[in-house]
Amino acid sequence: MKKKEMAPKINIKTLTERIIDFRDARDWKQFHNPKDIALSLVLEATEVMEHFQWKSKEEMEKYIVTNKADIAEELADVLYWVLLMSSDLKIDVLKALDKKILKNEGKYPVHKAKGKHTKYTKL
Repeated sequence: MKKKEMAPKINIKTLTERIIDFRDARDWKQFHNPKDIALSLVLEATEVMEHFQWKSKEEMEKYIVTNKADIAEELADVLYWVLLMSSDLKIDVLKALDKKILKNEGKYPVHKAKGKHTKYTKL
């Protein structure tokens, strides 16, 4: 029996370094200002949305089963731009997400928000 090889641990720091290495090897930093990175992020997010456009709940459930790899690639593209932008702007995206979750917990307390999709200003 072959010993199973362990995959290298993937983390935000490692992924961000790979993204920057990829970009820098191609001399693309010159094109990566905050506006254009933000535009790229939005464009990739719309590609995620395209997978679900015009589909009913039942159609989406079937589609996801047969197209999960394509959806995953689009989500990866979104994450690519998020990590690149946060690196370029010197934002610790994990700390920012943690702070945002805490903020949302205050805006949407369980006893008011549970089971509702109402905006916090209307709870």
